[in-house]
Amino acid sequence: MSKNSNIKENKKLSDKKSEIKSEVSSDQKVSADKAALKKSDGQKKKEKSEKANEPKTLIKKKKSKIKHQIIKGQAHIQCTYNNTMITVSDLNGAVLGWSSAGLLGFKGAKKSTPYAATQVAKDVTEKVRKFGVQDLEIFIKGVGSGRESAIRSLANAGFTLLSIRDMTPMPHNGCRPRKPRRV
Repeated sequence: MSKNSNIKENKKLSDKKSEIKSEVSSDQKVSADKAALKKSDGQKKKEKSEKANEPKTLIKKKKSKIKHQIIKGQAHIQCTYNNTMITVSDLNGAVLGWSSAGLLGFKGAKKSTPYAATQVAKDVTEKVRKFGVQDLEIFIKGVGSGRESAIRSLANAGFTLLSIRDMTPMPHNGCRPRKPRRV
């Protein structure tokens, strides 16, 4: 019995020692954690003050603008008695660039001249060049005097004209026309 009692006493003693050690170690851990927090707070304040004293350097990243390369497009030319408008779009109809004689500064009767139509075509080609358009399908609407000159200037600008379609609306004896104007 003496062996069993000695073993039991040894177990009790070892259990008490481990409890005491765990209490001491937990107290030490808490005090060590508090000290670490105090040190880290102090270090953070020092780092902030050091950063405030340093000159700030701004680094700007350049964003690369990627333009979609569109080879084929559509040119919609509207020539009225008062103005000439050209819109260039891709094959889906998304507008790439547009211009008109009024936008370029032509006033009154000068907006509908063939010279204004050539200037409008030059302005549109400058806007559309960055997309890489090479081939154009032309849809023309209206009876203004800048029709042929607009088409000719687009061809001279370096575009390959795939087709020319006249989309001028024609009535099939629809509405009654207005009375003739007396001058």
